[in-house]
Amino acid sequence: MEKQNKTSISLLGCGWLGLPLAKSLILKGHTVKGSTTSENKLSILKSHGVIPYQISILEDKVVGDLTTFFEGSSILIIDIPPKLRGTEKENFVAKMALLMPYIEATAIKKVILISSTSVYPDSNKSITEDTEPQPDSEAGKQLLQVEQLFKNSKKLQTTIVRFGGLIGEDRHPVVFLSGRKNIEQPEAPINLIHRIDCIGIIEKIISNDIWNETFNAVAPFHPTRKNYYTDKAKTLGIPLPEFTSDLISHGKIISSEKITSFLQYHFVVKTL
Repeated sequence: MEKQNKTSISLLGCGWLGLPLAKSLILKGHTVKGSTTSENKLSILKSHGVIPYQISILEDKVVGDLTTFFEGSSILIIDIPPKLRGTEKENFVAKMALLMPYIEATAIKKVILISSTSVYPDSNKSITEDTEPQPDSEAGKQLLQVEQLFKNSKKLQTTIVRFGGLIGEDRHPVVFLSGRKNIEQPEAPINLIHRIDCIGIIEKIISNDIWNETFNAVAPFHPTRKNYYTDKAKTLGIPLPEFTSDLISHGKIISSEKITSFLQYHFVVKTL
């Protein structure tokens, strides 16, 4: 049975997922302190009932009032993905290592760390939480190191949530793929999850008081990339993506069995 205790939560990173999550938590009676790096966004957070803080975690320093941001909260949610695309690449591990002593110095004992299924390689196998992570991307390698950093903390109980590709009403990878040619990995399965279920899973962890666990969070829906994105483009009436079969497809199927059995979460959006 779910626990209904209301609590104070600090949410580091009120972005595409973080802000809707904060709004949902507030509706359920929780008090939420939310951070943003943008001064312009402070008023937006406040308008949704979030107690706003402007905080930036850099590789060599923290800008903002972390002490007050953490004060009075019993749970910390970290939702700041590494910035490793484009020209401005960062050392995400250094940023989180810098953050760790600040957290450990507070009364916070429970942490939800948002990670990614990129910690697993494209091994053409079914992946569970018992599968050894062997990331083949820089983002995956850094995320795995950060996961280990939090697991090694003797002061924190950290639950790690490894999300697949994030989609929502205003975000879908088919838009990026539309009209492109020679797209690789046509037979690789998709591993996506809707924002509604991301929020539901995080809230389930909090309400059931589940800590020191790791969850793979992907909708139980795994058609091939070619079939899925072609059908999605047709539905949306946008130019079809064109795939190439010149190379062997490599991928993985992420199992969410632990989400449904252990956490007892029921996916809202099963066919994406």
